[in-house]
Amino acid sequence: MTGILAVNHFLTGSKFNELHSHIISAAEKMNINLILKTNLELALKEETADFVLFWDKDINLAKRLEKRGIPVFNSSRAIGLCDDKAKTFIELDGIVPQPQTLIAPKCFFKSDMSKFVSQAAEILGLPLVFKECFGSFGEQVHLCGSFDEIINLITEKPFILQKYIGESRGRDTRLEIVGGKCVAAVKRENKNDFRSNVTNGGKMTPYTPNAKEIKTAVTACDTLGLTFGGVDILENGMVCEVNSNAHIINIMNCTKIDIAPLVLNEIMEKIK
Repeated sequence: MTGILAVNHFLTGSKFNELHSHIISAAEKMNINLILKTNLELALKEETADFVLFWDKDINLAKRLEKRGIPVFNSSRAIGLCDDKAKTFIELDGIVPQPQTLIAPKCFFKSDMSKFVSQAAEILGLPLVFKECFGSFGEQVHLCGSFDEIINLITEKPFILQKYIGESRGRDTRLEIVGGKCVAAVKRENKNDFRSNVTNGGKMTPYTPNAKEIKTAVTACDTLGLTFGGVDILENGMVCEVNSNAHIINIMNCTKIDIAPLVLNEIMEKIK
């Protein structure tokens, strides 16, 4: 069995190299020949494989691989829904609990959003959470206490505004779902930031989720079409974010649960 581990050519550094090496090592132990290829390499040359483990967000590339009949995990559709926070909210709306969210109207360049922002602030209250639709590791996410703070963050990039859940400040739960089952979970806490992300200084501890949290996370992944994913749940049980390719090394170091072989085994089951 030969697969491709698709990663981003432009995301480099020790944490990415460690993750990629770990996944390839896990594949070797399962007698899977998993070959590392970047999205730059795959953009220039057509490769063949039995499957692609797509650890990136280059949705157009994922679609091209699927068009050629190669099974891609996660699928381009699922990655696209997770990558865009507005699309994530829309897809999950009415299916799992989420913070009240308003999606900024589409514009093609930096525009006057004062009317939208002022009315959104009345609806959601202040402070509120500003999120660019695209971003990872808690970047492009801000807690705004005033109209001017929000306005100063707006560029031509799409964004959403969400009601701030104060009871969950700096705290959430990450559930890792593989094949419709919760395989690992951690509690994350950051005492110095409203975001719980480890990248921003948060700490994680092993956690045993309750049945309601598991059901919410599994439903979110199923709805988005994810074979595997990381679901962030706030203290009040609402889904904050869903990740199509969460960084699994931190969770493994915390829980001692290696998610890589679980993901690979699930893929093997699907392509039999």
